[in-house]
Amino acid sequence: MPAAAQEVRIAHVYSKSGPLEAYGKQTHTGLMLGLQYATNGTMAVNGRKLVVIEKDDQGKPDVGKSRLAAAFDDDRADLAVGPTSSSVALALLPVAEEYGKVLIVEPAVADSITGDKWNPFVFRTGRNSSQDAIANAVALDKPGTTIATLAQDYAFGRDGIKAFREALKTAKLVHEEYLPTTTTDFTAGAQRLIDKLKGQPGRKVIFILWAGAGNPFKIADLDLKRHGIEIATGGNILPAMTAYRQFPGMEGAAYYYFGLPKNPANEWLVANHYKQFKTPPDMFTAGGMTAGIAIVEALKKTGGDPKAAKLQGALKGLKFLSPKGEMTIRPQDHQAMQSMYHFRIKVDPAFEWGVPELVREIKPSEMNVPIRNGQK
Repeated sequence: MPAAAQEVRIAHVYSKSGPLEAYGKQTHTGLMLGLQYATNGTMAVNGRKLVVIEKDDQGKPDVGKSRLAAAFDDDRADLAVGPTSSSVALALLPVAEEYGKVLIVEPAVADSITGDKWNPFVFRTGRNSSQDAIANAVALDKPGTTIATLAQDYAFGRDGIKAFREALKTAKLVHEEYLPTTTTDFTAGAQRLIDKLKGQPGRKVIFILWAGAGNPFKIADLDLKRHGIEIATGGNILPAMTAYRQFPGMEGAAYYYFGLPKNPANEWLVANHYKQFKTPPDMFTAGGMTAGIAIVEALKKTGGDPKAAKLQGALKGLKFLSPKGEMTIRPQDHQAMQSMYHFRIKVDPAFEWGVPELVREIKPSEMNVPIRNGQK
């Protein structure tokens, strides 16, 4: 038997460089920890060694596309994980279909990935825009509340706000502000948001959905309090959450924060991450670990066979334990159904960031996440 046949070759296509580099590196760390955790440190399933091939997509769709094709062609990868950016993900989906190999999407979020751009080789362990949006709506959707949104003008921002708008049932949405991903000066956008909200009665909220560079929380410097306007946002990586210290009491919903889930997988992740890196695991580390666990659990079901037809059957409907507790990969659109966390920010001198305290866990059964790929 040739050596390659005794291996399962996994391509990880992610932003090793580019604007989302911090997210990409966390995902890779998490993926390696997840494979280690789920194989009890052997890095093998049924005698087959797990080999991870790293590919840098630089956050560019065309680069990601050629890197994935090269992984399947030249590196003989059996399956792939990634990418970091939603724009890159949309470029990778047809490549997976063309080669007939499984792509596990982690952490790109846009709804369209498991929605209208979906194909049968696509599975997502990460959350989607609707899950983020519905969870944040649970935290903010109260009678007498008026909301305006601030987001980036690309798939992540547009899909995220569309899903948030659909999830609101009682609050009033009066304005959507979209700015380029490269924005550093938020003054003009903030002024438009203030103008739309300042005369409104009741609670007034600017909901921020932002990823990567730029600090949209600078809009707080424009004296929002004078107009009675609050800021709300979802969870984020720890460096971005240093800005949250200015907003004690701010509410939102998080995908993950290391102190929120209570389960053995998360305890292992936190302990091992502290041991190796002297820091707590971050949001995308947990996501990477989830992808790693899902791969191993699926391979256990196939007896270590990484062929797409076998893997697809094993992943469809797969229930597994992640750092966020139990997840189920929904058979219709291959989207992982998972808990989210309604939080309130408190300031703790022991931490450099605003600490999200758990208000409550929002279970998958409480979130009516739409199936958007036309499958029943």
